[in-house]
Amino acid sequence: MARIAVIGAGMGAMAAAARLAVAGHRVTVYERTETYGGAVRRRERDGFAFDTGPGLLPLPAVWRDLFLKTGKEPLEACVELTQVDPSARHVFADGTEVSLPNASRAGVVAALDEALGSGAGDRWGDFLVRAREAWDRTRRPLLEEPLWPDWPVLAEREPYPSVPHKKLLRTRRAGTLAEVGAWELREPRLIALLESHALAYGLDPRVAPASAAVLPYMEHAFGAWYVRGGIRELARAVHERCLARRVEFVFGAEVTGLLEKDGRAAGVELAGGTVAEADFVVAGVAPGALPDMPPRTTGEVPPRHGLPSRLTVLLALRGPRPQGTPHRTVVHTADREGELEAVFGAGLPGPGAWHPTVTVLRPDDPRLVPDSGHEAATLTATVPASASPQSCADQAEAMITAAERAIPDLRSRLLRHEPYTPADIAEATGAQGGAIPPPALAAAGGRLLHPSNSTALPGLFAVGGWSHPGGGLPHAGMSGALVSGLIVEGPDFRGSQ
Repeated sequence: MARIAVIGAGMGAMAAAARLAVAGHRVTVYERTETYGGAVRRRERDGFAFDTGPGLLPLPAVWRDLFLKTGKEPLEACVELTQVDPSARHVFADGTEVSLPNASRAGVVAALDEALGSGAGDRWGDFLVRAREAWDRTRRPLLEEPLWPDWPVLAEREPYPSVPHKKLLRTRRAGTLAEVGAWELREPRLIALLESHALAYGLDPRVAPASAAVLPYMEHAFGAWYVRGGIRELARAVHERCLARRVEFVFGAEVTGLLEKDGRAAGVELAGGTVAEADFVVAGVAPGALPDMPPRTTGEVPPRHGLPSRLTVLLALRGPRPQGTPHRTVVHTADREGELEAVFGAGLPGPGAWHPTVTVLRPDDPRLVPDSGHEAATLTATVPASASPQSCADQAEAMITAAERAIPDLRSRLLRHEPYTPADIAEATGAQGGAIPPPALAAAGGRLLHPSNSTALPGLFAVGGWSHPGGGLPHAGMSGALVSGLIVEGPDFRGSQ
């Protein structure tokens, strides 16, 4: 039985802790804040409750596997999962609306044809077929296996089988997601639909590789799921599973350094000078949060800088949620180029707001409201990391204005609104500026790969969204599985079978 120190109580770190404890190790988690979950937090006030991190769960099989491997109670015995249907309602800039069924290719094709005109559905359906091929080519190396030293193969090879495009007597294939939209979808609203998936993950479609096609495919193939009570309930269930497996949590414990002995990790140093010895250390921290974090074994992977953040506006509304209201509505901007420049352009925008793409979540969940005469909703948009308080305030107003296209009586029903800003995310996660890591993607010279779980210091491993396989709830859960496998089975561990 080894002593294992885990730095941070984020979702990936807790997933690793539970698996390692089941394998017979003595695991202690040191978390600098007073609670678990990392970015998966909740705000409560006057009987209203809101998720401040992700609001929906893609690919729940990752967390089902965790609960299966760490105890007799399955995930569904610990939380209530419901599939969101329709998956999303989209409100486009020209006023066109379409509701897309959950995990139904035929239903999506029919809905797009009806809303956008004959042929639109087939173009999107053909795109999903190609996106599936990219998913099949990259699922295992990017999600289920550690990042091996031959990672440049993933960096150089574009897995998306783009359609040849003739331009100026030359035949080209799409190298970016924006080119996939322009050359293969060729319809402004379909392009907006495609690019909104990248934007929701904090990716600029103008430079994101064509392999980002796996993001809409992942939702299409595996559906969008809601956890009753909010995604915070998933964090609670994982925390309780850790406690049931005798993982010890020490909250309010900031790790300030690593112990080394005989050339390997030997424990952690805590603020105040306390030392906790360990045989292995698992670090679930953002870049810069641990100054002496050594390079990863795949140290040539380019470091991740300049990632955007997320602004969430929490809405307390008088009046009940109307029957038949979609759980999720995406309100598309009328100025996509302006939005992309504001979020991804050089420097931070000054005072004043741009026209955002806003995701409106309206759960049908009595646990989130004081009574049946009220509704709790959230608005989310991608914003620059380190956005100023004034910029966030301006943008929150712009988001409410945009959301009126989804909730026409929003202003008259609004009891109050509260922005959850990049500064709040930074406080919860330790990520500079509140930056949010996207999932790993192939191609693009490795810019969207994440450093490996193994490090140059034997006995030290990295877990969570800032390490392979990247951000997002499924990827965080898989990072925990990979780190557990590397510790329990050793460096020859090849991933889940």
